[in-house]
Order: sequence, then structure tokens, then C-alpha cells
Amino acid sequence: MCFSAGASFASGIVISAIGVATVKEVYKPSQRVFAIIPLLFGIQQLAEGCLWITLSGTDFVIVKKISTYVFLITAQVLWSFVIPLSVLLMEVEPRRKKVLRVLLVIGILLSLYYAYYLFFFNVTSQILDCHSMYNTESPQSRALPTFMFYLAVTIAPFFVSRIKRMYLLGIIMSLSCLTAAIFYKLYLTSVWCFFAAIISIFIYLILRESKKAEASINKD
Repeated sequence: MCFSAGASFASGIVISAIGVATVKEVYKPSQRVFAIIPLLFGIQQLAEGCLWITLSGTDFVIVKKISTYVFLITAQVLWSFVIPLSVLLMEVEPRRKKVLRVLLVIGILLSLYYAYYLFFFNVTSQILDCHSMYNTESPQSRALPTFMFYLAVTIAPFFVSRIKRMYLLGIIMSLSCLTAAIFYKLYLTSVWCFFAAIISIFIYLILRESKKAEASINKD
């Protein structure tokens, strides 16, 4: 969460707990990647909590650097391919799988793009107007098209999938991104990740419902 260290740590702990509960709902190997998404959200929030503490002073420079990279690697590099991959693994309809494969390829290329600028160029983080802000040296001329591809690979898979209630995650992600873009444009990476963390609950409910449905079928 981008508003304070305490809020980040609190949300990180809660989301991680949801993540543990979500993993326990897995009953098929194909669901494992999808189930770890809440845990990744939890790690992301805890990393930002550490960042808030280190940004308030000049000490703990190494912790600040590690926290910055953990947050950005999760937010940009991992989400770009983990989300389309997680949905693809669970999808069973051939035509939808083809679309998801295309999104996954785009996501992998986008991950490599983000990773390149994270590891070979300067990355900074700072507190500005009670928000955490991240800066990389990627070309500003590519910022908008890159972000559009990011939206495609992190939101579209939820609408492509035929899995029950998966589209709700797409709606939540879309609305949260729109809200963050309108009210917190300069801090979009941080704030959107806070809003997007809400999907952890829906991921848990989707897997729980799927598990109950499967158990009901086997029982009959």
C-alpha cells in the first residue's frame, strides 16, 4: 500500500494470510500458479512497507535498494507473464487457449523489457506527497504503449477465460486501474497494486467455489 509503512505491513500480512488460505484450496496442479498470486501481492506490500521505513532516512541503503527492486520486479516483471500464464494453465477451451498463448508471449516480451531497464539502468524510489513513487530510466516516449501492453496482458486474460466468475477479476482490475490513473497518476504503479490486491479475495473465492463444485460432481 502506498500511504504509510504501517498500512503496507498490515495489508501485506492480511493478503499473505489470504494467500496461504488460497493455496490450500488448490486441488489441481493447473491451479498452482493462479493460487500464488495473493502471496505475491503480500510480498509486494511487505516490500513497500520496508521501503517506507528506509525512505525516511539515510540509513539502510541496501534494504531500500532491495525493497525497491522486489516491489518493481513483482509489479512489472512478474505480473506481465504470471497472470496470462496462470489463466492459460487453467483454461480448457482450445480457442481461448490460443488467445491466452498470444497474451503470454506478449507478457514474456514485456517482462524482458522491464527487466532490461531495471537491471541495466538506474532505478530510484522516493516519498512524495505522502505516496511512494518509483522512477526508472526507460524512455518516456515508450511509456504509454508499454503501459497499454501491460494492461492487455494483466487484464484481458480474465475476460478471455471461460472459468466461472473470472471476468469479475477483470472488472475489478479495470476499475482499480482507472481510479488510480485518474486520482494518483504519478503513483500509478504503487496505488494500482494496492487496489489490485483486492483480487486476492476473489481468487480465493473462485478456487474455493471450483473445489466445492468438483467435490459435488465426484460425490454424485
